[in-house]
Amino acid sequence: MASIRRELVGLIERGAIPRDQVPRAVALSGLHPSGQAWAVFLDRLLLWLGTLALTCGLLFLIAYNWTEMGRWLRFGLVQAALLAAIGVYWWAEGRGGAGGGIKAAMVARAALMAASLLLGALLALFGQVYQTGADPWQLFFFWAVLMLPWTLVARFDALWVLWLGLLNLALALYFRTWGGAFDLFFDSDTAALWGLFALNTAALALWELGARRWRWLAAGWATRLLALGSGIPLTLLVIILIFDERADVSPAILAYPLWLAALYAVYRHWRPDLFMLAGGCLSVIAVVTLFLARHLLWQAEAGGFLLLAVVVLALGAAAAVWLKRLHVEMSS
Repeated sequence: MASIRRELVGLIERGAIPRDQVPRAVALSGLHPSGQAWAVFLDRLLLWLGTLALTCGLLFLIAYNWTEMGRWLRFGLVQAALLAAIGVYWWAEGRGGAGGGIKAAMVARAALMAASLLLGALLALFGQVYQTGADPWQLFFFWAVLMLPWTLVARFDALWVLWLGLLNLALALYFRTWGGAFDLFFDSDTAALWGLFALNTAALALWELGARRWRWLAAGWATRLLALGSGIPLTLLVIILIFDERADVSPAILAYPLWLAALYAVYRHWRPDLFMLAGGCLSVIAVVTLFLARHLLWQAEAGGFLLLAVVVLALGAAAAVWLKRLHVEMSS
């Protein structure tokens, strides 16, 4: 759809389509959704909302009636719902394989997503009932480990994003608790940011390479989430370096420009993506602004605030002009 829109805009800007024929060209291109497209959208929306409502409703039922329910009833409800979700997936997957179509495949994915969420609820229930004393990071780690076979079988991008989100939570909680292998060099918060940056950067690189082979990985929203998970921790590490008076040298000094260069090379030339480049521009603006604020506002003078405002406006305008030029190039 995005490529069709870019091609149509390019034809209109070059004058290949007369102005009076633009509405007809837009109608023929299929950019505006038809009634059938709206019906499909609402059908899928209600399917996913219903799945999430049933899953969350079961959890709220157990939580609200915790004192009235025995442990066997709590486990029985969650396990019965988990088996029901797996059964629906098995049934829908069989219908899809027999020519049941896209709707059966979507039902199978929704059922497997519900089963994955109920698996986490079962682990949390086990820890709460028996008071295992495990650290919080272990819940999310073993949740991710146990649902890994389902993510491999399903080939569903949203399930992979959920799995990576669990790993992110487990890693962040682990480093905040123990510091891990980086404990000798960084404090717990800094170690957690380095761990998140390493995990999400590796996941982004593998996702982009895998998308060239497997079409179901080609969803742009997933790679953008991973890019945010890679860029935000690194940007925060640079900001910490700027404001930490005790830190003179940090690996972020080398990692940040290399990350920006890789971002530009990949999403400017290899796989053009305006969102990724805009995220890089925002990161640079934030780092430069805070660096200047650190050195200009230490005496709280009015001239420093004025200069900082001018710099922010100039950087924002330069980024907007550059991104607009790139948009025109990508649309042509």
